[in-house]
Amino acid sequence: MRQLRDVKLSAVIDDWDAELLREYGRLCGWVLAKAHARSGDPAKIAGYMGASAVFDDAITEFAMEYADQTERDHRAFVRAIREGRLPAAI
Repeated sequence: MRQLRDVKLSAVIDDWDAELLREYGRLCGWVLAKAHARSGDPAKIAGYMGASAVFDDAITEFAMEYADQTERDHRAFVRAIREGRLPAAI
């Protein structure tokens, strides 16, 4: 579905409203997640990764840094709203 049988078509989204864009994004995310969930043989991947902790450590470090950045981004987002630099509706 993602590449429509390798024709690699894409939607023309120029005139879409916010609701249609959200639905399209949701659909694209679902298709991508489903494709990745089915890719790879777990036994082969485990064999490739080996027994060392290098990958585990790298993923852990990435996750921690990503979480820290997310918190910084959220603080900046809230600050921008409070200072009136970013409009928000409750």
